[in-house]
Amino acid sequence: MPVHNPATAMARSPLLPYAAQTTFRDQYRAARPGWMSSGDQFDLVVQKHLTPESAVLDLGCGRTGGIERFWREARVAVGVDPDLGSLVARGQGMPVMQGGGEHLPFADGSFHMVVSVWVLEHLENPENVFAEIARVLKPDGHFIFLTPNALNPLVLGNRVGQLAPWLQKQLVSNVYGRDGADTFAVRYRANTSSRIREMAAATGFDAAELKVMADPTYVAFNALLFKAAMLSDRVLPAGFGVHLLGDLQKRQ
Repeated sequence: MPVHNPATAMARSPLLPYAAQTTFRDQYRAARPGWMSSGDQFDLVVQKHLTPESAVLDLGCGRTGGIERFWREARVAVGVDPDLGSLVARGQGMPVMQGGGEHLPFADGSFHMVVSVWVLEHLENPENVFAEIARVLKPDGHFIFLTPNALNPLVLGNRVGQLAPWLQKQLVSNVYGRDGADTFAVRYRANTSSRIREMAAATGFDAAELKVMADPTYVAFNALLFKAAMLSDRVLPAGFGVHLLGDLQKRQ
């Protein structure tokens, strides 16, 4: 799934450039008053909990993480990602270090908030990562994430694409202009509302908020496909939206 930040590295001119996607989102917003993109809703949830005293961890920060616009507003902010190449490509900004979600290099109760954008779908052992996030959070701390919904037909198609990883990388490069080095294997082991609630309960979290969101612009290569995607959005049940936005709160 493409990140909502346009700063992602571009390999070539994409079939669906960010500017075109933004135009279609504006049209969708006009047709659905009150609709907000998943990225905008994520930002609102983060801002709701962020204070000048916050310590924040960006898990899977990559080249452009989930709190690039807000990290200076926190007392402490740090990013972690297992991919060294992505960290090197970041340049100056938020402090980062190499590491994985199953063994976070921080003491218990270090953070008020852990954020993660387009990461859960890649996890081999998501319940272990949830448990580790709970460990480094303070009591009542928040784990806020954005991830694809495995029930959505577009995501189901992406799962089929995993059978030919080389083809998937080529398609992602052609459609979204993302370099193949920034396309990672997906597993979708934490990508339904029911599975997330199950893992949250098992690892010491309550679901403060868990939303399924529609966004037809991900296949809007032209106006006709955009209209077709809007129609399918009306037909699909509410729980089949393309994205999941979660705000899990650690129990005391």
